[in-house]
Parts: sequence; structure tokens; C-alpha cells
Amino acid sequence: MKNTLYLFLMSVLILFTACKNETKQEGPTKEEIKIEESNININPSHAQIGLNIAFTTKAQLGKNLIGTMKEKGVLEALQFCNIKAIPLTDSMATVHQAIIKRVSDKTRNPNNKANEVELKNIEYFKSVLAKNEEIKPIVETSNDSVNFYYPIVTNAMCLQCHGNPEKDLNPELLTSLSNLYPNDEAVGYSENQVRGIWSIQFKNNKIDE
Repeated sequence: MKNTLYLFLMSVLILFTACKNETKQEGPTKEEIKIEESNININPSHAQIGLNIAFTTKAQLGKNLIGTMKEKGVLEALQFCNIKAIPLTDSMATVHQAIIKRVSDKTRNPNNKANEVELKNIEYFKSVLAKNEEIKPIVETSNDSVNFYYPIVTNAMCLQCHGNPEKDLNPELLTSLSNLYPNDEAVGYSENQVRGIWSIQFKNNKIDE
């Protein structure tokens, strides 16, 4: 009887020890967590950095533009773009320590005219959009810098100032456009067209893409 009780208690002890060991192994140890964390790439890619710069700048411009449009109308919004769009873009360039441009093949402000490389990239994005393919940024790296390009695509709000002159733009706006931008080419767009691109340059932080 005593031998049977002894064997039973030993069996329970062995089973308890095994279960305890299994429980310990359910989660990673502190050392394993440290190793796992050291293997996580916490640095964003060049494409992600460029997109962040483009989207935060777009948000800043859009917030001010939409606010002006709602409070004062399209004509005042046009004045806002004429006076404040480039300074606001430059202020965001300072924040991001980058060169930020919005350029086009059909300019309103001649200071936003695309160069040869930018024109080539505009045509590329137009072809991608026409084929309904996924739009991905263009990223070109050198030892010191990164050049990033991403399309500016029209939506319904854009057409209030960049749409068809006969259908989308009111006469007062057309008069203001001709006064502010005598050589304006940035009209005649419809929705979902490439109106230009973000052309951004920032320091190469040696990230492997």
C-alpha cells in the first residue's frame, strides 16, 4: 500500500513539474524579447519618408485652402494660392529639412514648371493612371541625397480652379485667373488626372530599400 502511494505521489510530482516547464515555455524569455526587438527595422524606407513629407505638406496646404474657401469663397482661395502656397510649402521644407516642390507640365505659376526629369516622371505617372495600375513613388538615391516623385491627382475640389473654363469655372474666377496668371495653362482638367507631381529631395540616411 505504501509503495503504491509512493508511486502515485511521484507520478503527480513528475506531471506537475512537466506542466510547470511547459507553462514557462509558452512565452518568450526576456533575452528572446531583446533579440527579437534588435531584429526589428524601426527605420522607415526612403519611399515612406517621401510620402510622409508629401502628405503632411498636402495636409497643411489643404487645411488652409479649404478653410479659406469655406469662409471666403473660391476667389479668396485663389488669392491664398497666389500669395501663400509657396511660403507654406517652404515652411514645411524647413520642418522636414528637405527641398519640396509641386511641379507641373501645365503651370499656373511659372515658378512651378517641371524640369526635364520631372516632365519624364509626369508622363510616366499619367501612363500608370491611364492603365489603372497601382501608383508607386519613384525613388532615386545617390550617396548624399534622395530624389522622390509622386503624382498630384485631381479631385472634385481641384476642378473649381483647374476644371473646364466653360463648365467648371465661374466668370469672376476666370477674370481673376487672367489677372493673376496671364499665362495660365493649368485648366481643362477632369477628375482623376495627373495635374503635376511632388518633387522632393532629402538627405540620404543610408537606408537599404
